[in-house]
Amino acid sequence: MPHLRFLLPVAVLAAASGPLAAQNSAQPREQPALHALASAPSEARLHDTIAHLVGFGTRHTLSDTRSDKRGIGAARRWVKAQFEAISRDCGGCIEVVTPAQVFTGERIPKPTEVMDVVAIKRGSSDPTRVIVMSGHLDSRVTDIMNSTSDAPGANDDASGVAALMEAARLLSKQDSRATLVFAALSGEEQGLYGGKVLADYAVAQGWQVEADLNNDIVGNSRGQNGVRDNTTVRVFSEGTRSTETAKQARLRNYFGGEVDSPSRSVARYMAGIAEQYLPDFRVKLVYRTDRYGRGGDQVEFLKAGYPAIRVSEGHEDYTRQHQDLRTEGGVHYGDALDGIDFRYLAHVTALNTVTMAAMANAPAPPTAVKTEGALATDTTVSWNKVAGAAGYRVHWRDTTAPRWQFARTVGDVDRAAIKDVVIDDWFFGVSAVSSDGYESPVVFPGPSGSFARQPPEATPATH
Repeated sequence: MPHLRFLLPVAVLAAASGPLAAQNSAQPREQPALHALASAPSEARLHDTIAHLVGFGTRHTLSDTRSDKRGIGAARRWVKAQFEAISRDCGGCIEVVTPAQVFTGERIPKPTEVMDVVAIKRGSSDPTRVIVMSGHLDSRVTDIMNSTSDAPGANDDASGVAALMEAARLLSKQDSRATLVFAALSGEEQGLYGGKVLADYAVAQGWQVEADLNNDIVGNSRGQNGVRDNTTVRVFSEGTRSTETAKQARLRNYFGGEVDSPSRSVARYMAGIAEQYLPDFRVKLVYRTDRYGRGGDQVEFLKAGYPAIRVSEGHEDYTRQHQDLRTEGGVHYGDALDGIDFRYLAHVTALNTVTMAAMANAPAPPTAVKTEGALATDTTVSWNKVAGAAGYRVHWRDTTAPRWQFARTVGDVDRAAIKDVVIDDWFFGVSAVSSDGYESPVVFPGPSGSFARQPPEATPATH
């Protein structure tokens, strides 16, 4: 009877005293608006966007920037115009900016301007809190330095750009408490430069980035091995923070937190959104920063100290990635439009759109989360309250469980004692809930789980 292991915590909850005994109206609730968003993305619009981007021939970072018909410059101007059209439709609710930096590097042999196209919809009540959705605009063929051959980049990553543009259109019509950012990045293939441009811009603007949802290769449902799966998307997330200090690592090594970075909390949150609002679509959580030996623009957000995840299709076809357009042995190589499953891409778009809306309308994740209970039979969890929260929930799970198993609403308080739950045997976390039932991601105690930006340590000066 394996289900009995889940009955014990219910009895434990019934025995709780103090704040836990009080019921609170701030409970997570099903949101009709989110259900509506889950079915809103348009396959036709997604197709139109990718077709336009493919039509620019190549979007290589080192390609032509002056032509109106071909190259990265034409593609950037077209995306900017689309964002501006969305803004006009919502009465100017979106600001479009084009942050840029000049780089040289191994894959950029001479100084080159790398420019992002970014649409910003300010939050109504918490505008400094920011949720980002990103994808990269640039494309490539087999030779990473070939900036002239046709490089359609339909899936890598016009699919991600199409998804974020459709999300921007849908969410421009919605009120949101936090700020939403939709970013078409350049320079990914040359070394993640577009991600750095946006992360640096976020720091300079003082954004409190709660999450970067980086969508890279999200439009194909057929794997190279022939497997077709239009119901699964992978979400990658780092386990420990990229900017963790040596002292923090020692504490984490002792108290736990190896799989509870804020990025991991965002990934779990997205998986929960899929289960609740997209019942025929599943998030496969992958507990690593990115695919094995590979990377994406979310890495630059992680390096800047922000939570970030990568969203990618469930089964990749490598004959469609980073390839010259050609046919060999009956195999069609190259990232062309016919490799996109637009119904699948619409599901991925819906997942991102609903996740952004849910996070933006929930309170910020609680801060300063702590646990106490050494040499005791009860565990006390405490936190600092956050604006917009009408109540809080304490979560806990087995130390070997990948996701939270149990939760209790504890009211509009800043601490709660969990009776007869020994701190030694469980991991704990806290989420915030708004009066209308939107819930934040769960926060693990200490620096390991904090959503506050943790900048990288400054390199000590040498003399």
